[in-house]
Amino acid sequence: MDVQIEESWKALLKDEFTKPYFQQLVTFLKTEKALNKTIYPPGKLIFNAFEQTPLDELKVVIIGQDPYHGEGQAHGLSFSVQPGVKPPPSLVNIFKEIQSDLGIEMPGNFGDLTSWAKQGVLLLNAALTVRAGEPFSHAKFGWATFTDEVIRKISDEKNGIIFLLWGKFAQEKQALIDETKHFILKAAHPSPFSADKGFFGCKHFSKTNTLLMQQGRQPIDWKLHPGKS
Repeated sequence: MDVQIEESWKALLKDEFTKPYFQQLVTFLKTEKALNKTIYPPGKLIFNAFEQTPLDELKVVIIGQDPYHGEGQAHGLSFSVQPGVKPPPSLVNIFKEIQSDLGIEMPGNFGDLTSWAKQGVLLLNAALTVRAGEPFSHAKFGWATFTDEVIRKISDEKNGIIFLLWGKFAQEKQALIDETKHFILKAAHPSPFSADKGFFGCKHFSKTNTLLMQQGRQPIDWKLHPGKS
C-alpha cells in the first residue's frame, strides 16, 4: 500500500508500512469499507496530523485516544473538530484552561486546532480511525502499535520535544519517551469527568511556551483564529 503521508514522516516510518501488523490493518480497513461501514475521519484526513506538522517543525505532542465518532467531527487531529462544528466537552475544557492560564478569550463554537498543528503541535490520536457511532471500534486492530512506534521514533530522533499527557491512557505512553532529552507534562484528562481532578489549573500552555523559549524556540500562539487554518 502506498500510504499517503507527509514525506518527512513517510521516510521516518517507512519500515512500519511493510510490517505484517500494518498490512493486516490495511486489510481490516478495506474490509470495513467493503461492508459499507462509515469510517471517520475521511480517508484523505487519516494522516492529517502528520500532514499539518512535518517532522522538522515538531515542537509539542498532544496525545489523544480515539477520533470523534460523530458525523463531521473528526479530521485527523486529536481533540480538534472541523470548522463550524460545536466543540465537544473536553475541548471546551481545554479552552477554559487556556483562558485561565493565558487570559486568552476563545471564539465561540470554534474548535479547529489546525493553527496549533501548523505551529509544530502534533495532535496525535492513538487510533487514527473509528467506525461511526462506535468509540474505540478500531483501537485494537493495529493502530496502537503504529502510533506507539511514532512516539518512540520521535523520542529517538528529536530533542527537546514537549509531550502533554492528559489522563491515564496518554500517561501510559510515558514509557516510550526518553525523559533525559524531552519534557513531559502530565495532568488529568480534560473530560468533564476528570477535568477538576488536575486538568484545570495545570497551566500546561504557559509551561509549554516557557520550555520552548528556554530552548530559544518560538512559543505557540494558542489563540484560535476563525477562518484561518
